[in-house]
Amino acid sequence: MGIFTFSCGAQEPDEISTVKQSIHQFKLTDLNGETFSMSSLKGKKIMVVNTASKCGLTYQYEILEKMYKDYKSDNFVIIGFPANNFLWQEPGSNEDIAAFCLKNYGVSFPMMEKISVKGSDMHPLYKFLTSKNKNGYKDSSVKWNFQKYLINENGYLEKIISPRTKPDDPSVIQWIKT
Repeated sequence: MGIFTFSCGAQEPDEISTVKQSIHQFKLTDLNGETFSMSSLKGKKIMVVNTASKCGLTYQYEILEKMYKDYKSDNFVIIGFPANNFLWQEPGSNEDIAAFCLKNYGVSFPMMEKISVKGSDMHPLYKFLTSKNKNGYKDSSVKWNFQKYLINENGYLEKIISPRTKPDDPSVIQWIKT
């Protein structure tokens, strides 16, 4: 009969609390009230961006739409999340937001219903994006409208891009292409 040994050594707190999760676990609601499963994006690179219609950075919608059209055939998708967390710059209803995005920027990439990206009512997806113990990458906070989170084909967070960095920054385009 063999001898079995068991180790009961203590683990570091980070090892215990950090469990790398995938964004593919989330089911969301789009601007039209339809269910959108992030698992449908397996195998695609994803840019998650919180948006607002009355922000100095709202012009980024135009860049985002061009990127979506240019790279969607390369397994890349953009998912927009309207949020009213910064100076009430997204006051409209889901219907208002959908009309604004279509009329002003021709947005055709998926847009989810308006959510909160910070504070006590933060949406679970943003809890995932901002918590290292969930995303396995790093802790962060949403600094402003149009902060971008880059998710790899396996659903794991890889990069966080500042709101003021344009979506088509060369580093982002390189990430999409590699």
